[in-house]
Amino acid sequence: MPTPDKAAAVAELTDKFRSSNAAVLTEYRGLTVAQLKQLRRSLGENSEYAVVKNTLTKIAANEAGIDTLDDLFTGPTAVAFVTGDPVVSAKGLRDFAKDNPNLVIKGGVLDGKALSADEIKKLADLESREVLLSKLAGAFKGKQSQAAQLFQALPSKFVRTAEALRVKQAEQGGAE
Repeated sequence: MPTPDKAAAVAELTDKFRSSNAAVLTEYRGLTVAQLKQLRRSLGENSEYAVVKNTLTKIAANEAGIDTLDDLFTGPTAVAFVTGDPVVSAKGLRDFAKDNPNLVIKGGVLDGKALSADEIKKLADLESREVLLSKLAGAFKGKQSQAAQLFQALPSKFVRTAEALRVKQAEQGGAE
């Protein structure tokens, strides 16, 4: 029979899994408290990094409908719960792991889909959502200005063609 503390911990973790659009599992063995504090800062303000108990977290993940992470709950485990842009958090984890090889990215889940450690590193190589949206907006703006130029060119070309036709008819009429 679970104790009230364990039941509360499972409920809290279940809520975190449900409210997060991504979760990344890591092994933190060998990291100091200062390094963990630095890691939490590098993940951004839309992420929460928590050292967790494997059994309780596995139960919470299953209650949240995530059963693809079961194999990753071995050894000392910490979870980065991401509520914002997952690319920012993935970059923070990747960059921190480069400087601190004791941090090992085990895998994770993004919008209910399981991710391997390599897929998380590929996610970190993407540009952030804001950059991608601004590039898309720039592309739309460029296409709109091209369309505007085309629509302005049609009437002026028509006027030039009509004027050339009028001049030609005037020349032919004057030649007869």
